Amino acid sequence: MSTPAHYTYVRNCWYVVGLSHEFPKEKLTGHTVCERPIVMWRTKHGDVVAYDDRCAHKRFPLSKGRLMSDGTLECAYHGLRYDMTGKCVMIPSHPTGPISPQAVVTPFPVVEQDGLVWIWPGDPAKSHLRKPPRIPEVGDGAWESVLVGPHDVAANYLLMVENLLDITHFYPLHDGNIGDIANSRIPVEFGEGEVDGNHYCGTIRKVKNYKQPAYLVDWFHYEMVDRHHTHFMLSPAVTKVVMRNWPAGEEGNAEQERGYVLVHAHTPVNATKHVWRVIVNCPAHHMAKGAPEMSTAQRVASMFPAVAEEDRWALDQQQAMLKYPDEGYQEVFLKPDIAIRRARKIFIDLLREEQPGPKVAAAE
Repeated sequence: MSTPAHYTYVRNCWYVVGLSHEFPKEKLTGHTVCERPIVMWRTKHGDVVAYDDRCAHKRFPLSKGRLMSDGTLECAYHGLRYDMTGKCVMIPSHPTGPISPQAVVTPFPVVEQDGLVWIWPGDPAKSHLRKPPRIPEVGDGAWESVLVGPHDVAANYLLMVENLLDITHFYPLHDGNIGDIANSRIPVEFGEGEVDGNHYCGTIRKVKNYKQPAYLVDWFHYEMVDRHHTHFMLSPAVTKVVMRNWPAGEEGNAEQERGYVLVHAHTPVNATKHVWRVIVNCPAHHMAKGAPEMSTAQRVASMFPAVAEEDRWALDQQQAMLKYPDEGYQEVFLKPDIAIRRARKIFIDLLREEQPGPKVAAAE
């Protein structure tokens, strides 16, 4: 198999495992991030914690167990109990005997920030190297935030990142809803940098007197617009989309501005599967044109799954092609692909950090 090395996953990264409200107190949930089985819950004191989901005795998933009144986690199979350090402190079948020092479950670093819960599935000693990207719109009272998903996507998450950085696919894939052929012809600017240890990159598209596709008129009212549209991978975990629309000729008019911030969280399960969450953020007081009784955020969220299914279909097709040897095949890059090429380089550099042995081959 000749799957390119960069179509795997980066472990030393903060990944989104859910929104804060998805973690009520003392409810166990099971997750898989970068092939690491993880049990998570919010303690009675309000902190979200995470541990290896496998009991040290027989690998039974601890997420199927229960939390005891003293805060310990009990395995549903043989009753081993673990304290907040991950150490086994009680075994029903060994009421007086010693407990092996190997009877432990590994904790994972967790950060709760901007209404999101992030986990670091890699080397915990390196979790200080980067911070989770800031997403201030989520949970801000001035914005309404609506979750679309989570969706299980049967494709490598870098394919999703590339899809989000490359909106020239809006035609033909999304023609008739959020896309048209004119969108493909908007000039593309490139941006990149580093914040809190995360290298980011993305595209910037500015256009005047542009006729909006049908869905965008429904959401943002204006058919002819001046528009700023950016797509940035903030880290391997998150791509942020910002769209700002004004009536044609009114660019910069704050009273007329309408748009959204889409937060795409792409969390790898393994090399061929990831979990995709889309958080739609719109000014809380904005209402949709296509359904005046609905807020813009709710309207976008209600219509977005149709767009998401088109993207999932495309990624399914791409993933299937990765199983074939290249043997004479050469991938061609187009001029607007500059952000994709930079994103691949970021992935390669991060993978190299994690592999002290043979270096990962650089992307073409």
